[in-house]
Amino acid sequence: MIAPMTEANPTPNEPAQPARPGGSARSVPRGPSPIFLGLLAITVLSGWALWGGFGSPGVFALLTVVSGWVVSLCLHEFAHAAVAYRYGDHSVVHRGYLTLNPLRYTHVVYSLVLPVLFVLLGGIGLPGGAVFIDRRALRTRFASTAVSAAGPLTNVAIAVVLALTLLFGDYRYSDDHIAFWSAIAFLLFLQVTAAVLNVLPVPGLDGFGILEPYLPRSLVNRVARLAPFAIIILFGLLWIPAVNRVFFTGILGIVALLGVDPGLVAAGYQLFRFWQ
Repeated sequence: MIAPMTEANPTPNEPAQPARPGGSARSVPRGPSPIFLGLLAITVLSGWALWGGFGSPGVFALLTVVSGWVVSLCLHEFAHAAVAYRYGDHSVVHRGYLTLNPLRYTHVVYSLVLPVLFVLLGGIGLPGGAVFIDRRALRTRFASTAVSAAGPLTNVAIAVVLALTLLFGDYRYSDDHIAFWSAIAFLLFLQVTAAVLNVLPVPGLDGFGILEPYLPRSLVNRVARLAPFAIIILFGLLWIPAVNRVFFTGILGIVALLGVDPGLVAAGYQLFRFWQ
């Protein structure tokens, strides 16, 4: 997700400031953060353990999915920031958004803890962190729309990569690595869920951000006050059995269109919640 940064809506921790192109190079965070690299290492190592059948499959499936999910959150927010930088908002550099550090993407509880908790409790790919974009620095309405669209498109790209990985996997012919493939299928399911939720035209989500540049400013300003409540209502609706059933039937339909067996997703979900 992204959040506009204006005079009336600075970041939670600092006032809105213009980009500092002349700032000290030493003060500008550069390269992938150690935290992101550590998360990536956990994803790879736990996936390798799952592939090799070491230890508890449920524990390593949990590690693979949760760490992989947080990595995808980082990539989602990085995409917003990278496109914003491309179109003129250089403040994202000084805010550390291009380092893939999950702690840079606003509040650690709302941005990371809650999305992970929603995955653990219900397998819902809750859109997580948010980068604060100075839309005043963006040159065109298309640029603003592109910044909003970049995050969900990143989830789509990750889902396609995972689907291709599964397409060439050996799980159709052997059960030797079925736990690994099941975890990958469930991680793909989360990416599709996040992409679909994010493109809904709900205030506070990327779908509304895509449309926002073309809406009257008076409407945008009124709707902005409703954004926190709109997201809460949306996820409250997903806990209603009838709504939940329709929504996830649609998600599994998209997963099937990607060539992935929904049964493999269900197996991954059960393995992921091994404590039940």
